[in-house]
Formats: sequence, C-alpha cells, structure tokens
Amino acid sequence: MKTDLAALELGELEEFVQSLGHKKFVAKQIYQWIWKRGVTSFADMTNLSRELRAALGAMAVVTLPEVVQHDVSEDGTEKFVLRLADGRRIESVFIPDTPKQTFCVSTQVGCAMGCAFCLTGKMGLIRHLTAGEIAAQVRLLAKSTGHLDKPFNIVLMGMGEPLQNYDATMKALRMLNEKDGFDIHPKRVTLSTVGLVPMMDKLAQEELMPNLAVSLHASTEETRRAIVPPTRKYSMQAVLDACKRFPVSKRRRIMFEYVMLAGVNDSDADARKLVKVLDGIKAKVNLLPLNAAPGIPFERPSDERINRFGKILADKGLMVSVRKSRGGDIQAACGQLIVEGQSVKQSPAQRLARQL
Repeated sequence: MKTDLAALELGELEEFVQSLGHKKFVAKQIYQWIWKRGVTSFADMTNLSRELRAALGAMAVVTLPEVVQHDVSEDGTEKFVLRLADGRRIESVFIPDTPKQTFCVSTQVGCAMGCAFCLTGKMGLIRHLTAGEIAAQVRLLAKSTGHLDKPFNIVLMGMGEPLQNYDATMKALRMLNEKDGFDIHPKRVTLSTVGLVPMMDKLAQEELMPNLAVSLHASTEETRRAIVPPTRKYSMQAVLDACKRFPVSKRRRIMFEYVMLAGVNDSDADARKLVKVLDGIKAKVNLLPLNAAPGIPFERPSDERINRFGKILADKGLMVSVRKSRGGDIQAACGQLIVEGQSVKQSPAQRLARQL
C-alpha cells in the first residue's frame, strides 16, 4: 500500500523522505504543499525534483475524503458529508461569522456515548477515525471555503467523543499545529468531551493543550445519569473534580455545555443548583437550546425560559452565553449530525429519556 503523506507528522515525513534517499529539508517543502497550498498531486509540487516527484508517485499518495453531499444553510453554515476510503461517511461543518470562522470536525464514525438528545448517538460507534482522517477534514474545509491562508478556529464537536479516540485526536492536533502547515495555536482549538475522567487527566498533562469544553447538561447526578450514559461510570462529581485539577491559565476558562431540555433541566431550581456545582471552577456556561429533530424525544424551552435561566446564572457571577443555533435547516446544528444508511440504533439513554 502507498503511504498517505497527509497522515504523517513532519518528523514522520522527514523519515519517509530520507528513506527515499533525499535530504530531510525536502519534507518541509512537501508539508507546505499539502497543508498551506492544499495540493494533492505530486506533479504540482514544482519545487521538487522530477526524480523525487516520480518516486513519490510510485510510493505515496496525498488523500482527501470525497465530498458526497454539500448543503448550504440560509444562515451561511455549510455541511459536508464525506466518504472515507472504506466507504464510511462522516459529517463536517463550516460555521461562518462566529465571530471567527469555525470548522466543526468529527473524530469518530458515529458515537458510543448515546446521549439522549443527540442523533449521532443513535448510530452507535462504528469506528474511530485515524489522525489523518481527522486532520483531512480541516484541510478539505479550508480549501473548500477559501481559508487556506486565512485564520479559523476548530471545534472537535462533530461526530464522536474525542477523548475516546485520544491518540489519533492528539496526533491530528500536532499535525494541525505544525508551523510548516496550518500553524493552529491550541487556543484556537476547542475539544468537547462528555467527561471521560482518566483521559481528561491525561489531557491535562499535554504540552499541546486545547480549550476544554465539558458536556454537563444537568445540575444533579440523577438528571445527568438519565440523559448522559457515561455518568454511570464517571459521576458528575468525578467530572467536576477532574475540571478542578485541569490547568487553566488566567485568561482561559473551562466551558460547560448545557443543552436545555424543556421540563427536564431548565427550571429556576436547576439554574441555582448549577451555580452551586460549578463553585470553585473557572467556568463559562454555554447554554444550548435543544435543536429539535425527528428521533429526539425532547422539546426546546421557550426563549423566555432560556433567558430566565441564563439571568439566574449571570446574577450569581457566572459567565454565561446562549449559543445561537446554526444550520438547523440542513441538519447541521449541534446534536443533529447523523449519516443515513449506516448503523442506527436507539441508545438506552434515549429509551429512558422517553420516561422523563
């Protein structure tokens, strides 16, 4: 099989180039062609020798997933359905004007977490993505939206739980951070997790550390256990304790994502309890009014209820924001990513949620 150069870190690419009998510095030239210019054909890498281009053509490839569907929302959000080499499909989303341009990428095909309000969880986990497949989404989005030479942010909030695919996720972030590539600073990357405590502690030791977003979604153990299945293994208190151990600089905070479900977790009492459980943590609460969709057994709270909830948090000194739903008309909003035609099942949490 040919080696996919777009799946290699710079050091690995240097070793590959040297194995072909060429100088190590050539690897930087190739890396720049792939990442900075979005080139996939060795014939177009014009500052490489003909001999090297021929050798690369025989031994290597530069892959990108195939775009099988591209939808544009009335608000400018773009959703890309991508076919991988094995035929599996994932979704990636470009969210413009947020206020910076944001790429939402996937780390798995499907998701094992099974959160009751998320369509992706209905697929179950089909497989992990490789580091190359994670990073390839960014390369494709940057080229497709004209951002190869423009700044953008990345959120690991697409399909999958990033910390369950830890090694591939971190390798992809190192590739994206490489100065001869996109040079994405960790502060421009946000990793969202449902709260896998051992992996959160491992992430806290990384030199390359993205912003952390924790999917909390409840103010009590009982409610969270009903709608977020991993709580059965890692309690809400264990997740909060891991957040307290997580190193946060003076200007950064841990984001707590809170999907608001009418009649489930949106009461004044829930807001007051949330203030208490986040005491002692440098926190920002991001309220996400539910993006309703067929198959999700909940309803969105009213704007009045959402604003009331947020005001209680703000009055108690918490930093709070309400995320504006983007791309709902093309099923690109948070919790709506699901690829039809692949394994789809209802999680235990989604069955239980019907009883709430």
